[in-house]
Amino acid sequence: MVSRSIQADHKDLIHDIAYDYYGRRLATCSSDQSVKVQFIFDVWDIDDDGQWTCTSSWKTHAGSVWKVTWAHPEFGQILATCSFDRTAIVWEEMVGDKNTNEKNNQSVWIKRHSFVDSRTSVTDVKFAPKHFGLILSTCSLDGVIRIYEAPDVMNITHWSIQYEINCNKACSSISWNPSLFRQNFPMIAVGSDDNNVQGSKILFYEFNEQARDWQQIIDKTFKDVNELVHDIAFAPNVGRSYDLLGAATTKDVKIISIRLIENEKDFAEPYSQTASMANSTNNPPIGNKRRYNIKVIASFDDHGSQVWRVSWNITGTLMASSGDDGAVRLWKANCFEKWQNVGILKADQNTIHPNTITGINNYSDDRQLDGTTSSATKFVFSQ
Repeated sequence: MVSRSIQADHKDLIHDIAYDYYGRRLATCSSDQSVKVQFIFDVWDIDDDGQWTCTSSWKTHAGSVWKVTWAHPEFGQILATCSFDRTAIVWEEMVGDKNTNEKNNQSVWIKRHSFVDSRTSVTDVKFAPKHFGLILSTCSLDGVIRIYEAPDVMNITHWSIQYEINCNKACSSISWNPSLFRQNFPMIAVGSDDNNVQGSKILFYEFNEQARDWQQIIDKTFKDVNELVHDIAFAPNVGRSYDLLGAATTKDVKIISIRLIENEKDFAEPYSQTASMANSTNNPPIGNKRRYNIKVIASFDDHGSQVWRVSWNITGTLMASSGDDGAVRLWKANCFEKWQNVGILKADQNTIHPNTITGINNYSDDRQLDGTTSSATKFVFSQ
């Protein structure tokens, strides 16, 4: 049952929505087309009565705004957006006397920095997990992942580009591994919707401490994901010995496991001199890479159409997917680690089937946005 609908007042497709860390604020972005094309970005706040109010709405880019994301509140009220206009922008909310702000007590968001390195549409933007610092990554149609860092978190007008990763294929989405168990080894996954390039549409990269660079993780046993990928998301890890990645493709939903090969992990510390000496060479290569076993452990075509978004709950045990069938489908593993459909949510129905989920509010914020197309293309868990 839909517990809350919000009239977003967008005049065109809502491309993305994002909750803040506490699930009390919501950002939406769209391509509102009128006589004069305007590109609007909204921020919503919820009051104690559960009512959502639009507290900010402003023009952000010179093109369609594809994605929006919140930084961890440890760094303040910070948003990042990316657009067809080939830029990504970092915004910060101005804190001051509401009487001096715009009418209707709307908050004021200030552009702090604009990233203009891409020569093509910037398709996704994500902040790194907070334990890495204030780091922002973007991916674009030119096939390049760009990673930026704010050296002074108290002054986010200054950012420096740290790394550029050439994926050799157009990128559609990016996701950071949030696991605290590998905080010294950042990992990124990137999805591609490039139909002109052969090979897997999902790539993995890990930061190599010795080489001081990002290196692609290659598992020759990994069966390529050949379907075009619209969205990917790492699952939070609260104790698993492996990581999970959800993927939304043109045909189905996929769940991928990424497992560090245990015998190498036990042999020596990753990237250490001892590990390099295992090769019995006098000049071991710089940046000995760890090996992973990557495989698709579940694949579902229940949507019967393109799947656009995937999102995990805070414990990484329940995944939601949305597609052109107008439904949000919930997936969960049983005690035998076999993934299955445990629920279907539709805005035009008051039922959850095939199985009623007890306490679903523990997993997600079940509010619905009006203003989208008939497809359930946007669904996110409030973390």
